[in-house]
Amino acid sequence: MMNFLPDLHEGHAPITLQQLFGDALEAFDSWEDGRAEPTVIYEDQLLPIGLVFENMRECTDILPRTLVDIVTTAFAHDPAASDTEIVTFGDAARLAAVSVAQRRLYGETAIAAFLNQHRTDKRRPA
Repeated sequence: MMNFLPDLHEGHAPITLQQLFGDALEAFDSWEDGRAEPTVIYEDQLLPIGLVFENMRECTDILPRTLVDIVTTAFAHDPAASDTEIVTFGDAARLAAVSVAQRRLYGETAIAAFLNQHRTDKRRPA
């Protein structure tokens, strides 16, 4: 997949990317179990939130307090989050990227198990 997002410049993200990161965090926070990965819109392109988080992993910009609150709420159930000090966009992005990958895996596993259980020809493996 092509990356339509702007690059970081010496660890700093343009304001548009920082705002997109906030949108991706809000989408993650409202992501319901069993649903497809949420997307955000950047320059008329639908991008999965995982791509935004991956793009921001090395960002050294300080995370605004409002986003720290969203991260704290969204990852309150994650034991790794309680051990991690979240100061920069990169800190939050690494935590979010791992959570997105886990939810993708959980969703794909659940779908495969459902399809395997409900296939019509039980003699053939899934």
